[in-house]
Amino acid sequence: MKERAISYLAVTVIIAVLVLASVGAYLALSKGSSSTPTSTPSQTSTPSQTTSAPIQTTTQKPPATTTTSQLSVTLKAGGATFPLPQYIAWINEFMKNYPNIKISYEGVGSGAGQSNFFAGVFDFAGSDPPLSKSQWSNYTGRVMQIPIVAGAIVIVYNVPNLNGQLKVTPEILAMIYNGTIEYWDDPAIRQVNPNLNLPHQKIFVVFRSDASGTQEIFTTYLNVAAPQYWPTSLVGKAPDYPVKATGRAAGGQGNPGVAAILNQTPYSIGFVEWNYAIQQNMTMALLRNANGNYVLPTTQGIIEALNSAGGSIPLDPFADFSQDIKAFLNLPGNDSYPIIAATHLLVWGKYQNKDIAKGIATFLEWILKYGDNYIVPGYAPVGSTLKQIGYKAVDVLNSQ
Repeated sequence: MKERAISYLAVTVIIAVLVLASVGAYLALSKGSSSTPTSTPSQTSTPSQTTSAPIQTTTQKPPATTTTSQLSVTLKAGGATFPLPQYIAWINEFMKNYPNIKISYEGVGSGAGQSNFFAGVFDFAGSDPPLSKSQWSNYTGRVMQIPIVAGAIVIVYNVPNLNGQLKVTPEILAMIYNGTIEYWDDPAIRQVNPNLNLPHQKIFVVFRSDASGTQEIFTTYLNVAAPQYWPTSLVGKAPDYPVKATGRAAGGQGNPGVAAILNQTPYSIGFVEWNYAIQQNMTMALLRNANGNYVLPTTQGIIEALNSAGGSIPLDPFADFSQDIKAFLNLPGNDSYPIIAATHLLVWGKYQNKDIAKGIATFLEWILKYGDNYIVPGYAPVGSTLKQIGYKAVDVLNSQ
């Protein structure tokens, strides 16, 4: 896997990547305009299937630069920041092979990505959580959802002079975020960290201030793994954390905002996506998984968790994926990391502009065939089984 150095803006990340001469050169250019997609109903979706085959990571050799496609189109997209470094890497490599297909991607968050997609501002969108049941019902048969890459959410902390790596359980996390656990030397924390010199200092709790797919995944995990401390009412992109009432909490905009508060505030704890924690060299806690082991995320640990998802994921891009966040959380396996997600691309089933449909199909097919060769540290391939969803979406787009 190749290392990528990615810079983040603290408020709205606007990425327009064009590749010029050398591998890995990123130049920010003006965003291209594109025709607005219609919401015309697409073809009838095929019956839903479920996953069963194990995840595979074998990749094919990427194609040489080609001019076989004379398609020239500009695609405008945006949404989730969780997969942003991975999307940058893919766009970079893709446009070496298809220089006439220009792609811009704005990292505005999953919520804004969905809104701009439905408003016709984006030709396609990135969203960590799939559409809600009500959203899916409103667009049944018209919007496709494609799991495209997997990642993890990690627990990060700033406890000065700690003599070892912190261990946490889902119950401890839930009680920290609901305000029940106030001090770092709380008996619950001491019990799983008997050899650490835990200070008698109040815990400062950091969360996301924006409507965030990362936050929805994190709060869903708390509900799945520690429901007695984290009810369904506290799950969402922008939940009302009970700990805010204590005055020991603050929200940060995106991963950079969370990291900034954490770095400036001793005795704090928060959550960010794994890739960002790697790039910023943040201190990550060991998290107890479903097998009772304390683990950090690894590519193999994510793949093990994806395999454990088993037959719960529909293989139809038009299907209802609203329950799929839970399908990837707190899964069994010795090394399985408990907070993972497969982030999604949202694509219309039918576009008024056929060039846009063909451009998206070309990009999506390239990711499915060759994207695993360019996986950025902090992410993992979704595997051959879930890729079936993407290939079906490509067929729909190419049939227009």
